[in-house]
Amino acid sequence: MKPFPKHLFALSLLGIALLAPRQLAAQEWSAAQKEIWKHVEAYWALDAARDVDGFMGYFHTDYLGWSVEDALPVTKATVRKFVEHQMKATKVLVQNIQPVGIKIHGDVAIVHYYWSRIEKDSEGKEKPISGRWTDILARQGDKWVLIGDHGGRTSKD
Repeated sequence: MKPFPKHLFALSLLGIALLAPRQLAAQEWSAAQKEIWKHVEAYWALDAARDVDGFMGYFHTDYLGWSVEDALPVTKATVRKFVEHQMKATKVLVQNIQPVGIKIHGDVAIVHYYWSRIEKDSEGKEKPISGRWTDILARQGDKWVLIGDHGGRTSKD
């Protein structure tokens, strides 16, 4: 019996990986879930546009988040320092975010999603990156803001 060709195996895995998020995203979202997702899209767009103040306006004063790249959770002040540096060092050329799950518990929402971007660094090199993330949002007036999050890159650096 001939072994299964490695390239066909890799293509099969790629096909499964690409289809899974699309099938999850095909679900119907409630009006409340759609409203929350609009806020997630808004702060991702502000980040891509290098609008530090607009982006940071979506972080609650008591925010505490934990990226898988960080040894410890970080506060809003720490996020701001890194965001300011990142926005100076890179430019987002294109991005996509894809919701996977949104659960609402009163004035708190948990949002799981995949993200991908192509960034250009200060040397002009383009770099594709991707990951998965969980945002914990709290309703603050008519806006949903980050009170916590967790996630990280799934792409290799």
